[in-house]
Amino acid sequence: MIFDDLRAIQLRHGFLPKAELESLSSRTQTPLYQIHSVASFYPHFHLAAPARAEVRVCADMSCHLNGACELRAELERRFANSPRSEVEIRDVSCLGRCDHAPAISVNDHIFSDVGADRAESPVRMAMRGEEIRDEHPEQARVACASDPYADGEKYGALRTALASKDWDGVLARLKEAELRGMGGAGFPTSLKWELVRKQPGPEKYIVCNADESEPGTIKDRFIMTHLPHLLVEGMILAGAVTGAKEGILYIRHEYHLQEEILGEEIRRCYAAGLLGKNILGSGLEFELRVFVSPGGYICGEESALIEAIEGHRAEPRNKPPFPGVVGLWQKPTVINNVETFVNVPQILSRGVEWYKAAGRNGSRGFKFVGVSGHAARPGVYEVPLGISMREVLFDYAGGVRGGRALKAFAPSGPSSGYLPASMADVRLDFKALAEAVSLLRWGAIVVWGETTCMLDMALNAVRLYGRELLGRCVSFRVGSPTVMGLLVRRTKVRLLEV
Repeated sequence: MIFDDLRAIQLRHGFLPKAELESLSSRTQTPLYQIHSVASFYPHFHLAAPARAEVRVCADMSCHLNGACELRAELERRFANSPRSEVEIRDVSCLGRCDHAPAISVNDHIFSDVGADRAESPVRMAMRGEEIRDEHPEQARVACASDPYADGEKYGALRTALASKDWDGVLARLKEAELRGMGGAGFPTSLKWELVRKQPGPEKYIVCNADESEPGTIKDRFIMTHLPHLLVEGMILAGAVTGAKEGILYIRHEYHLQEEILGEEIRRCYAAGLLGKNILGSGLEFELRVFVSPGGYICGEESALIEAIEGHRAEPRNKPPFPGVVGLWQKPTVINNVETFVNVPQILSRGVEWYKAAGRNGSRGFKFVGVSGHAARPGVYEVPLGISMREVLFDYAGGVRGGRALKAFAPSGPSSGYLPASMADVRLDFKALAEAVSLLRWGAIVVWGETTCMLDMALNAVRLYGRELLGRCVSFRVGSPTVMGLLVRRTKVRLLEV
């Protein structure tokens, strides 16, 4: 609960005064060094009084491609005469608004698709001490092919499963469907759940990773907005299958609207007897709560996420042991991302054959992808898994903005590598992208037009990893500065050649 205490203190004072931390240490019998260690790790917390207006300009891929550097320079010019106690402007890692780039945050309130004039207004308001509100545009519910319920009664897969309690049958159907994790290495979901199910002892956990901080990754935000019931249902089913009685939905703190939507859905489930003790009279129990991330790119890594939930610094654990055996609170834990959980009710409600038929070219099911960068129609699209990347880029996202030629694309953010336009016919599936020396992962597709400097984009990615992961592990501590130096020198040479 340390984060709740720290947030409460910061809400009162705007930062974490030394006296308040000492009082918290005394009250909770937690060593002061431990509290300070946690508070100093996460960017969400301030150990000294911040500026009245803290302005953070997203510096990562899609915002970088859409004028973030120029936006920051113009804001710095406009506030050049303001003291640092009044306004501070600096870069920040991805804010999860890649489809509406560039984005900024002002005192943790996010504004997207902004120019200098529009960005200046909330900064002036913050400097005057006026209240700033997040942008929450009205969003009509988007009908998704993935939703087995449409406008009918929801949680049908859960009701059926609770009536039969055929948990081995559920695992068998997930195995037959070949459902794989949709947020990382694509590990078979049935194997992960079965591993936790077989672990001895009554204490097990279900954790949803909704951190989504990889640049370009926005599809889970869309899913949580429009299909929150499928996410909650998938987590309850995971608990029933594995014997876990508690679930934690870990969401990044920039997703204020999605936090509200999920909180409302969870409250509805408690009121309807779908959560809590004796779910629908089945004798089964499952409690579910939302955990808001204290911030940091590293929290997307599953073991770092566990450390954060436990109230520690989000430093990745060595593996093995894996979370399925030693996870949250050292107990067996299922960790899946949002899209993986959402797939489970689809398979159980509609059947394995429907799931197979929903994909193409041997792939199964639908895939949510976020397209950003120079795309003519950036956004989140629900597509059949196995279609070509060319179809996604041109038929769905409208090609490159301004009618320019496609130069390259990232299939799933910077960590997936960059593929040239000549490889646009590669299929959107695990095997095809692996053969192309890339990754499906989060489906964070970033598009580059013909005038893009790919050295610049490589440097942008290395800067992200250097900024966010430096010091977290040896490879990044040693490798990032070395690679960054090489790219900076080569970029300068290239500019001279041009």
